[in-house]
Amino acid sequence: MATHDLAMRARDLVRIHDAVLSGSTPTERPRAVVARSWSRVLGLGVDPDGRNGREPLPVAAVEERRRASRLSLVIDEIRELLAGAADASNYLVVVCDASGVVLWRSGATRVRRQADVLGFAEGATWTERAVGTNAIGTALEEAAPVQLFSAEHFENAQVPWYCSASPIHDPIDGSLLGVVDVSGPALSLHPAIEALVTASVRLAESRLWRHHGEGLEQLRRSVEPLLTGVSSPLLVVDDHGWVAAHQGVAVQDRVEVPQTDRVIAVPGLGLCLPERLRGGWLIRPRTSGETLFAATLDLRTSPATLEVRGPDAPWRAALSPRHAELLSLLAAAGPTGLTASDLSRKLHGDADHQVSVRAEISRMRRTLGALLATQPYRLGDGVALTVVRD
Repeated sequence: MATHDLAMRARDLVRIHDAVLSGSTPTERPRAVVARSWSRVLGLGVDPDGRNGREPLPVAAVEERRRASRLSLVIDEIRELLAGAADASNYLVVVCDASGVVLWRSGATRVRRQADVLGFAEGATWTERAVGTNAIGTALEEAAPVQLFSAEHFENAQVPWYCSASPIHDPIDGSLLGVVDVSGPALSLHPAIEALVTASVRLAESRLWRHHGEGLEQLRRSVEPLLTGVSSPLLVVDDHGWVAAHQGVAVQDRVEVPQTDRVIAVPGLGLCLPERLRGGWLIRPRTSGETLFAATLDLRTSPATLEVRGPDAPWRAALSPRHAELLSLLAAAGPTGLTASDLSRKLHGDADHQVSVRAEISRMRRTLGALLATQPYRLGDGVALTVVRD
């Protein structure tokens, strides 16, 4: 879009902005993403004419956040792609963490000075709550890329700017790491900027994935001496549950995230108690005959009470009459277990209620987890259950 057209569009947006904020009907409705954001920030009490939250974090706090952020692994790649043209194109490259705190900022000197006046500096929090509608904060709220031009910003002080921002996620676990943003004077907006931001996010996420693969390979090499001569089935996984090495079990990409003293169920291995390694975890089946969970189902209470003692801290759960009855039936059935048809007959006298039986078991597993096994339904391996009736 030519500069003349950008200027005309900016004037139109100012009229829409002023009409909406004054309570009158605008000649044109704001874009949906802008309308949603304005509604949110009006509800937060952000002042469009004021200087809202701008106080930056101390330098030491910013440095600490940088060190803790996985984005520090890829900041050079982001800058290499985006910042190369920043001086010539008069824009800023800004990278924030998941809280909207600006961790890194680079670009043309003149634009950096303008951003300093605005308070758009390293350590500043650039969320909707802090500074109203802006691409960074709105991208965090919408969980999607956002481009804003001129008076689509809520604060009048930001009207002379454009910004294009996109969330960046950790490919290892999908968690939000932060936002990559390009900002500059509104009339210098170039149509390629949105594509550049998207490309930088894809590059960064790809590089993070390569870092992850390199970490798994390093973990695999480090455990080789430990596994020499071991013939039993096992997995070695990283702190996110990704498999670095395997032996005697079908390869899986990932298992449940291990935690200290917490039993997990692993297909092909059954119930396992993860053992901490440097940089990861060793996962192997429990010792044959070992009782991992000693549980007592007390039917004398109302509701029935299940008390569980195991590798985790002891815990209790209140069970509905139906769940208590199901658990009692599974305990009585022993290791052979019961099918949905079996349970339907025992509970209802016929095999016509299998769907409701499966639904009840599914609800029970949300509470009891590894205490229950399926195909057929039974108590999990290593679970010893005592039922107290009177």
